[in-house]
Amino acid sequence: MFHFTITATGASTAARTGVFATPHGSLITPVFAPVGTQATVKTLTPRDLAEVGATLVLANTYHLYLRPGTALVADFGGLHNFMGWPGPLLTDSGGFQVFSLAQWRKLDADGVTFRSHIDGSLHRFTPENAVAAQEALGADIIMCLDECPDPLDHGYNEEALRRTHAWAERCRAAQRRADQALFGIVQGGIFDDLRVASARTLAALDFPGYAIGGLSVGETKPQMYATLDVTVPELPAGKPRYLMGVGAPEDIVEGVARGIDIFDCVLPTRVARNGGLFTRQGRMNLRNAQYAADPLPVEPGCDCYTCQHFPRAYLRHLFKAEETLALHLATVHNVRFMLRLMADIRGHIAAGTFAAFREQFLVEYKLPNQEVRHAQRAAYVARRREAMTG
Repeated sequence: MFHFTITATGASTAARTGVFATPHGSLITPVFAPVGTQATVKTLTPRDLAEVGATLVLANTYHLYLRPGTALVADFGGLHNFMGWPGPLLTDSGGFQVFSLAQWRKLDADGVTFRSHIDGSLHRFTPENAVAAQEALGADIIMCLDECPDPLDHGYNEEALRRTHAWAERCRAAQRRADQALFGIVQGGIFDDLRVASARTLAALDFPGYAIGGLSVGETKPQMYATLDVTVPELPAGKPRYLMGVGAPEDIVEGVARGIDIFDCVLPTRVARNGGLFTRQGRMNLRNAQYAADPLPVEPGCDCYTCQHFPRAYLRHLFKAEETLALHLATVHNVRFMLRLMADIRGHIAAGTFAAFREQFLVEYKLPNQEVRHAQRAAYVARRREAMTG
């Protein structure tokens, strides 16, 4: 039922294109999945997603388990029917949210007990009920329950890996639905020895695909890329590779160069709602005064509805007036930008020109202020460490 076929490979990088067949359609890879945490991509309808070219959408098990409940979703025939999305769906296990959002958590060898961030109610995830919850939701691609620790703490990552690997085996044994592809999740922080050990352990379990978790959560970009360099070669070449939660345009390009096939991230939609719009020259902030009378579209040449109909000046006006249309139009553009980027990447891999495309893209794409990014990452790590020990 699930088949992954590699259709082209890069000449001087590990980039590749492929086709991953699922019960709700084939994914042409590399592919980017917009994130629909609560069974909706914020401000977009399923029709909007189809119009911008989305083929895969992610939904979050933790959030849907808490509200409205996986049993209710199952009563409606599963997530595809419930949210009105006919294409492939991916759900994560909820493990990351337990460690990053829950008010309180307690780990043991069998699972994790936690209090809801919504109302403080007590819940428990085990490998078995995490799989059962995702089977009730009915996504095409589902994830093993894993632990996502501070990426910079070797000792804790070593301990967490023992749980993650044991839970992966139990998830594999607990799966009952043959129409869902269960992916194992490689962890190990930024540490080469742990990442290699994790990849090899999970590869031996012969999952239909493999995710790489625990990145873009506090480490630097060079550390993330170096981790991919040692991890990806240890994964089976004939299975899809999914880099979880990574979606900055420059990271997409670098991830593809290292052999990643699937990406997801809230970044394009989240920054859109704050006036940040992607272009091939970098991210622009439409709230800035310089766009007050700007007659150009967000990105000349972009074929999205927003760029085809509205100037930057109008979009800035909507943001300044706090009109909800601003959020919709900005999100349409950013999601379409990501999907156009993926299409360009696939085309260059097929043509044998991806290496040159990568070099040009990284020269032209101006990153946000690096000091701001460093401060944001440092604050994130501090919050995670406090949550782990508090």
